[in-house]
Amino acid sequence: MNRVPDLSTPLFRLGASTVSLGMALVVGAILVGVLVFLFVLALRRATGGQAALQAEALERARQNEQRMAALLQAQSEMQGRMGALAEVFSSRQAELNRSIGERLDGMTNRLGHSLTEQTRATHENLARLQERLVAIDTAQNNIQSLAGQVVQLQAILSNKQTRGAFGQSRMEAIVADGLPQGGYEFQATLSNGNRPDCLIRMPNNTPSLVIDAKFPLEAWNAIRAAEDDTAKRMATQAFRRDIEIHVRAIADKYLIPQETQDTAFMFVPSESIFAEIHEHFEAIVQKAHRARVVIVSPSLLMLSIQVVQAILKDARMREQAHLIQREVVRLMEDVGRLDDRVRKLQGHFGQTTKDIDDILVSTKKLTSRGAKIEALELGSETVGEDAPAPPRQGRTIHEPKSGPEPRAGSDVRSAQLHLRVVDED
Repeated sequence: MNRVPDLSTPLFRLGASTVSLGMALVVGAILVGVLVFLFVLALRRATGGQAALQAEALERARQNEQRMAALLQAQSEMQGRMGALAEVFSSRQAELNRSIGERLDGMTNRLGHSLTEQTRATHENLARLQERLVAIDTAQNNIQSLAGQVVQLQAILSNKQTRGAFGQSRMEAIVADGLPQGGYEFQATLSNGNRPDCLIRMPNNTPSLVIDAKFPLEAWNAIRAAEDDTAKRMATQAFRRDIEIHVRAIADKYLIPQETQDTAFMFVPSESIFAEIHEHFEAIVQKAHRARVVIVSPSLLMLSIQVVQAILKDARMREQAHLIQREVVRLMEDVGRLDDRVRKLQGHFGQTTKDIDDILVSTKKLTSRGAKIEALELGSETVGEDAPAPPRQGRTIHEPKSGPEPRAGSDVRSAQLHLRVVDED
């Protein structure tokens, strides 16, 4: 038979204590009980934790549902707002498109107008530029022709004979423009056989005025062409000598008593040369004045010609004074005749006025008598055969009776037309 083990049988020793089988069983039972308790406690805790977790999960689910509902509401609100925003954006987009279209149209119109104006302005500028180019071409042609004329003038001035002809032609142009025909004469012959360039006829049989146009320019050109002081000084001395000789020649040839004026003109065909002479050659000018020779430029000659023209006009006026007086006398006679005729016409007008007044008086009388004729009276009375009509004041006109005579003793009603005539003055 199996033997039951003894609970007091030692199993092992733990330090000073001996652990028996009973003790080990007790300890094992205790340990098992503790483990069971711990397991039960853990199980309870686990069950309570699961319930809390389930409650918490339910709370979280409820909160999530609330949040989901809030999110769904927010989403619906957001969709409504998005729809409103979409509508606003679409309207704004349409307005923006329309505004952009209008602005683009306006800008296109402005650009088109601006381009049109710019094109027109460009065409106008091109036309003006073309005109200016034409004017420039014309001016260039004129400059070229002027340059050719300057070259010709230089060639003329380099030749003594042609230079004299140039000065004389300019002097002749000034004289011919200022004086009438017959008031001057070119290349006239004087009593001593000399022939001045121009002889101006003065009025009232006074001596004529002599103008000389052969001014010496060789020494002047030498002064302008001098390169150093020595050459310039020599050219200046030659110019002064030539002028003095020419002044003496004019005084000796052309100043003739009782035939020409005691003063002659020496014509200088250039204003610049005239100014240089008066500025740097004052002695020559004084000598010419003492010799009764006046140096004149084109402007001074023109002024002198105008003075002579005024003198000639005054002389012609004096010559025609008796004709003017005669015409004035005739004019006064015509004015006297006009006054007589006006007075006669005034008398005729007075008589006509009187006749018109008389006519008005007559028409007034006729009107008054016509008014009286309009006031006729038609009377009806019963009279006998031989009974006269009752007398009326004034003259009465009886209308004659026509037809068979009435029987005796019968009453006849006759209509009588009584016309009162009242004479009024």
